[in-house]
Amino acid sequence: MNERVQKSESVVLPPIPAKRYFTIGEVSELCGVKPHVLRYWEQEFAQLKPVKRRGNRRYYQHHEVLLIRKIRELLYEQGFTISGARNKLNERGSRNVVVEEMPVERVTMVSSPVDVDAIRSELEAVLALLTPPKE
Repeated sequence: MNERVQKSESVVLPPIPAKRYFTIGEVSELCGVKPHVLRYWEQEFAQLKPVKRRGNRRYYQHHEVLLIRKIRELLYEQGFTISGARNKLNERGSRNVVVEEMPVERVTMVSSPVDVDAIRSELEAVLALLTPPKE
């Protein structure tokens, strides 16, 4: 009997914290993908290039976590092959695809009031110091 394989249900992934860099373990948890799969995807998707530091440790940036989530969606939820997912990401550029589908989150910061006029005058003073005098 030839049964059709059903695509997995859409998985709710945790929100991405406001950090600059993420370890492979953190990305694994945020994206629901094992670390060895992430290392494999680095070889298959040219857009995925984490920063490597001390002892070849990988550090992913926010946009790369979004890209990994998009790759995961294409492969696991939409049923694309690696090649098909690569082509889909290259259609409009991986960043555009990821950013278009990224949910908008509002971040509110509590801070002291800002004196815009004081900042403007300080910036103008700095600019005057940096601008060569006209002769």
